[in-house]
Amino acid sequence: MSAIPAILTQRLWFPDPRLALKNDDDGLLAVLGDLSVDRLLLAYRSGIFPWSVDPITWWSPDPRGIFEMTHFHTPRSLVRTLRKNVFEVTRNKAFRQVMNGCANRSGAWIGPEFIEAYMRLHEAGHAHSVECWQNGELVGGIYGVTVGGLFAGESMFHSVSDASKVALHHRVQHRVQLEFTFFDIQMVTPVTSQLGAVEISREEYLTRLEDAVELHCVF
Repeated sequence: MSAIPAILTQRLWFPDPRLALKNDDDGLLAVLGDLSVDRLLLAYRSGIFPWSVDPITWWSPDPRGIFEMTHFHTPRSLVRTLRKNVFEVTRNKAFRQVMNGCANRSGAWIGPEFIEAYMRLHEAGHAHSVECWQNGELVGGIYGVTVGGLFAGESMFHSVSDASKVALHHRVQHRVQLEFTFFDIQMVTPVTSQLGAVEISREEYLTRLEDAVELHCVF
């Protein structure tokens, strides 16, 4: 097991994610490098994601949080909200606005460098958003990265109750329709746990990821 994180240069590579640190820095694999489109895509294909910019850090935690596509749980309160049809749901209509909404949450780690990096991914067709609108105002959303049959959910926000959950529910249903097979959420939170998120080992994650990224799925 690696004792210190790898130091990246401009060369496009990552160490084996199985070498990520344990204990206090659980999942920390490497530092530095850049947030170019090519490096970000290589990271997601390899089971790795960035989590800070000063310095840039790269992570692959064990265990890993995911949604099993056939086990997404819709609580009764969310079912009632969906039936009321109080939100207009769109896709890829306000990607930057969704990222800004996620960045403005208390304790958020998303800074300007992240927003610009993921905007480049979005413009390249690899980062996507689902938006919830109410009376013409953006009130919630989720964004993430697609590689093959993988959707890596990065963050979500809401300013009106249930808006982010509606966006997440829509994303799951849309994924099923388009035959995406793998929904990564990095780590399970109290909110995602209520919706059926589970943890799997990093080894299982990497095995399933290897198959998922070879699929051809269009958002």
